[in-house]
Amino acid sequence: MLAELHVENFGLMETVRLNFGCGLTVFTGETGAGKSMLIDALGVLLGGRASTDLIRHGESRARIEGVFDDLAPEYLLRLEEAGYPAEDGQLFLFREINSTGKNVCRVQGRSIPLTLYRSLCVGLVDIHGQIEHLSLFRPETHQDLLDDLGGLQVEVDVVNEAAKTYQRIIRKERELSISEDERQKREEFLRYQIEEIERVSPVPGEEEELLQEKKRLSNSERITSLVSEAYGALYEGSVGKPAAFDMLGQARKALQELDRLDDTLNVYEQIESIYYSAEDLAEQIRAYRDNFEFEPERLDQIEERLILLKKLRRFGTTIEEVLEKHASMLEELDQITHVQEQFEKIHNEKQTTRKAYEIVAEQLSLKRREIATGIENGLALELADLGLEKSRFEVRFMPNEEPAKGGAETAEFYFSANLGEPPKPLAKVASGGEMSRLMLALKSLLAKVESVGTFIFDEVDSGVGGRTIHRVGEKLAKIAQDKQVFCITHAAQVAAFAEAHYGIVKEVNEERTRTRVDSLSEVDRVEELARMLGGGEIEITRKHAQELRQRSARGTMFGA
Repeated sequence: MLAELHVENFGLMETVRLNFGCGLTVFTGETGAGKSMLIDALGVLLGGRASTDLIRHGESRARIEGVFDDLAPEYLLRLEEAGYPAEDGQLFLFREINSTGKNVCRVQGRSIPLTLYRSLCVGLVDIHGQIEHLSLFRPETHQDLLDDLGGLQVEVDVVNEAAKTYQRIIRKERELSISEDERQKREEFLRYQIEEIERVSPVPGEEEELLQEKKRLSNSERITSLVSEAYGALYEGSVGKPAAFDMLGQARKALQELDRLDDTLNVYEQIESIYYSAEDLAEQIRAYRDNFEFEPERLDQIEERLILLKKLRRFGTTIEEVLEKHASMLEELDQITHVQEQFEKIHNEKQTTRKAYEIVAEQLSLKRREIATGIENGLALELADLGLEKSRFEVRFMPNEEPAKGGAETAEFYFSANLGEPPKPLAKVASGGEMSRLMLALKSLLAKVESVGTFIFDEVDSGVGGRTIHRVGEKLAKIAQDKQVFCITHAAQVAAFAEAHYGIVKEVNEERTRTRVDSLSEVDRVEELARMLGGGEIEITRKHAQELRQRSARGTMFGA
């Protein structure tokens, strides 16, 4: 439950510090005093949207802190697994909104990302506001509410996973189910392209080698001339001009003689090495010259081959890409030619996955119908407590033709407030007051199975009057026997049942408006109830408020 709440510079609230206990706590005040602002602050504390517009004018930041204790065992385990164990069984939450747009989230005093923060806040508080009235008018929300009341999330997840598996198989089947003509045309086109590549039979690196060979053959005359020139200068020599090899021989012979006369120069081995290297080089050049052949027809062959390879460029910019395309086309052709086998395989998979879906979906359906019956019976009693003895609530199921997320059916709530009138969809029959009572009855059922420790009702008595408003107070007090309940109300008959009562006042001080939240004493409570009753002589109204408070206190004591 929420034990402490500290709000600073949030909206019109300058500084508000509140300590809460168990049971029913109400907040009352004049219209526009800022009652719903407390709910907004708590929503931000629990991970709701934090806009800079919420910061009190003239301030740079707003802060909301909350302390929760008496947490459910499963929630304590979730905190521990996330690495934020409760200290002495308490949870400390902190949100700060800065005018710069930066927001700070802390759990147990440690800063954490907003996404993780929100996930850790799930399951702490159930806030019911006017928006939930509207949600009941939307049939698509009914099944989720039914599953929540029945605690069926695990079963729903299993069914959803089975539906996803089945739908994947259906998509594969559709992809295969192209017409026979289209498949035949595609097969012929693939065969033509595959044969075109295979006729050329390209080899990786082939084009580079051919271009190099083309370059060599295209320059054969110049190559022959350069080789002859190099060999002549190095080894053969010419008239009046000795070869470099002969001159190296003379230098070698002179240095050999020098080495015998004076070994201090010590270069003979170097000239020896150069001499023989020159001889080897001359031999290599000669061999290249003797083996070099110019074949005009080979150059023509290379040109033709390069033209063929260039035509394959439409399949890829390189031979490697062309070969990859060839492989992918072979794979597609194989799929097309073996499509019947694939159809048989997919058909078997479809039957298997549908059967698996039907098994888990049927189990979910049985549990839903069992829970729906329990809800119908339970709501009959709850609604009778709220002055709708003649009402009738039904959960109706419409079957889904194909396996789908959510199960084999879709649930919708039907309601009739009057005897003899058949139940119809909620949006067509329920008034605002009836919807408020119906939602309160649903929350009353939820309180018996929900692990959430704190329920908040924002004007749940809207549209309800007469004797029924007293019963709304009784119902809230009954829920508060198992849960911590906060309620914002304009009805004295509801406020009278509270164990704690806070008055919310808007005041002006030094040309600044602020909202103040005061814990009311018993005397103050009677005065506030008298204000809420309104009208007539003040003493008579005050007496009426005292009687209302005493009667409600007795009802709470003996189990409303």
